Amino acid sequence: MLQNIATPAKDPILSLSIEYRADDRANKVDLGIGVYRNDEGQTPIMQAVSDSAKAIAAEQTTKAYVGLAGCEVFNQSMVDLLLRDTSAYERVSAIQTPGASGALRMIADLIKSTEPGATVWLSNPSYINHQPVMEAAGLKVKHYTYFNPATKHVDSEAMMADLAKAGPKDIILLHGCCHNPTGADIRLADWIAITELALKNGFIPFVDIAYQGFGDGLEADAAGLRFMADRVPQMFIATSCSKNFGLYRERTGAAMVIATNIEIAMNAKAKLLQMARATYTMPPDHGAAIVGRILNDEALTLSWRIELDTMQKRLLGLRTNLCAALRDETQSTQFDFIEQHKGMFSVIGFNNEQMLALKSDHGIYAVGDGRINIAGMQEQHIDYIAKSVASVANK
Repeated sequence: MLQNIATPAKDPILSLSIEYRADDRANKVDLGIGVYRNDEGQTPIMQAVSDSAKAIAAEQTTKAYVGLAGCEVFNQSMVDLLLRDTSAYERVSAIQTPGASGALRMIADLIKSTEPGATVWLSNPSYINHQPVMEAAGLKVKHYTYFNPATKHVDSEAMMADLAKAGPKDIILLHGCCHNPTGADIRLADWIAITELALKNGFIPFVDIAYQGFGDGLEADAAGLRFMADRVPQMFIATSCSKNFGLYRERTGAAMVIATNIEIAMNAKAKLLQMARATYTMPPDHGAAIVGRILNDEALTLSWRIELDTMQKRLLGLRTNLCAALRDETQSTQFDFIEQHKGMFSVIGFNNEQMLALKSDHGIYAVGDGRINIAGMQEQHIDYIAKSVASVANK
């Protein structure tokens, strides 16, 4: 049986990490996998996370199962974080999932079970795992225009023209903030226009918000999502604690379903739990327990928000400093768009051959589509990165 398995293609991001570790050059730089690193090159454990974990370890008396829905304190806390003060708050249900990818798959399975002919529309480009997850659930996938490679910003007019073609059996997947891979975010005006179009055409928005707090701040990053959730009758949300709580390896996420009323939302939750039972049964507890404690303790919440705000401001500083270094090296403003992008990533406009040159000639590891992880930079590497990018750009 097993000899019939074809050799699979390497994951374009995860395989970079393996190559990077095998590279013995002293000046190598990893800008591939999407993790935040401090100026020592470490992905730190946030103080609130550490304090919460210690308290849980001291108080916990059992490792018995929590339940199919995971930690309900966590679920409610995530709903509070995203949807408090919106009409959706009274008509939403949520389950804990193994990371945001788990949430994406559970929602995709829910869509397939309730509307088998549905099509999920993804931005072009989108998070590398969006299409495989949707197709693995048996859903059709289309793409809508999003990023303009010439301007390095969102092409709102072309995007809206594409979305105007979507109808009642379509799902429009939007990035809540800090678009992956481009770093180019839609404006609040775009959120308003898409909301109006959803109400007119009947498609359902599906928002993946994995980087809340890394763009313009915790509240600002959710402003578009909240506007939409307050007005549309149905909506799906996948959210993650990997980035803003630094819980990458704990696989802590949530899937939310907003419906016209709470009864329908709870029916959707029951269906999600039924599917979870047949998939992974129960999500891991540790990360959710940590987040639930943080968001229900004023001192821990304050500590977390201060540290998250510091990380967000550092990202802004990295963008500013990189742009300044690139201006000096290229004697041009061709990379100034990086400073206007949001969150962890930017697409710098290099083709696959140029990205290979960055890796082979300069030891800078980044994804072949031109995505670089700003959050993976150390301040001491910025000048070297700028010189390397300029060298490749000028060839």
